[in-house]
Amino acid sequence: MKIFVAGGNGFIGSVVVRMLLERGYQVRCLLRSTSNTTRLATLDYERVEGDVRDPAIMLAGMDGCQAIIHLACPSGWDHIDSPETQAVAIGGTRAVLDAARKLGNFRVVFVSSITAVGATDTPRILDETASYNLLSVKELTYSHGKHRAEMLCLQAVRTGLEVVIVNPAEVYGPNDIALVTAGNLVDFATSNPVLVCHGGTSIAYGEDVALGIVHALEKGRSGERYILGGPNLTLSELARLSLNILAKKARIVVLPNSLIRALTWGAKTMHIPLPYNPKVIPYATRYWFVDSRKAQRELDVRFRSARDTLAPTLAWLQQAGYIS
Repeated sequence: MKIFVAGGNGFIGSVVVRMLLERGYQVRCLLRSTSNTTRLATLDYERVEGDVRDPAIMLAGMDGCQAIIHLACPSGWDHIDSPETQAVAIGGTRAVLDAARKLGNFRVVFVSSITAVGATDTPRILDETASYNLLSVKELTYSHGKHRAEMLCLQAVRTGLEVVIVNPAEVYGPNDIALVTAGNLVDFATSNPVLVCHGGTSIAYGEDVALGIVHALEKGRSGERYILGGPNLTLSELARLSLNILAKKARIVVLPNSLIRALTWGAKTMHIPLPYNPKVIPYATRYWFVDSRKAQRELDVRFRSARDTLAPTLAWLQQAGYIS
C-alpha cells in the first residue's frame, strides 16, 4: 500500500513516516516548499509540495494512494490561537475528505487532539464519549479547530467515507526541535521557584502515539475516535517529576488560576512582557485528563510511564544544550 501523509515532517508525523516505511508501506508526504525536513533526512519517501487546503493539490497527491494520515496543523504556541490554525484544521480536513470521496475506496486517519475531547476545571477523567464543552472559551482556537474538523469527519462517515479519528495527548520525546511540549520541561529545569497553576494533562511518548496512529490505519474502526494518552499528571506533578529526573532542587509554587488569568490579561492589555507565553494559560489552567483504555484494547497500543516518557526527553534536551 502507498500511504499519503500530510504533516509528515512534524514531531509526531516524522515518527509515523519512519514506522510506515519500516512496516513495508510506500509513503508520499505533503510538504510546503519551506518545510523543515530535518527529521525526514534519512527516510525514503516521495515528496509532494503544496498546501493541505488546496483541493487540486490534495486530489493529485492522494491519487494512487490507498489511505491518508492527516496530521497537518500548526501546533506551536506562537501560532496556536491564530486564524491560520483554524483555517488549516478545518479547511485542510475538508480538502482531505473531499479528495478521498472523489477517489473512492479510500481510508482516512485524522489526527486530532485530546483538546477536542474536552476539559474540566477540577481533575476529572474523560473518554471518547465526552461531549465537547469548550465552545464558549474563545481563546481555545486550536481546540475549537480540531473539534470542528472532527465534526466534518463524522459527517463524512455518515455519507459512506471510511474515517478513523485519533486524539493524542500532550506528546513528549526527543527531536522536539520547536520545543512545542519540551519547552515546558526547559522552564521547569531553569526556574527557581517553578511557578505553575492548577491544571494538568495526560502525557504520552512520541513513539507510542505514532504506533497508535499506524495501528489506527490498520485496525481502527471507521467512525470511531481513539484517545492516545498515557498517565494523567497535574502541572505540579509534571514539574516535580522533571526536577527529580534531573536531580535538581527547586521550590514549586502553585498560583491560583484566577490570579494567573488576571495577571495575563492585564499584561496583554498593557503590552507588558511576561516570563511565559500568555497563549499557554487558557490550556494550562484546565485539566485535560483522559482514559485511553479503548485505544489500548482495540489498537493494541501501550503507553509508557510518566518517568519513562520524560526521562529520554530531558536527556535529549541536555544533549541539545537546552538545559544543563
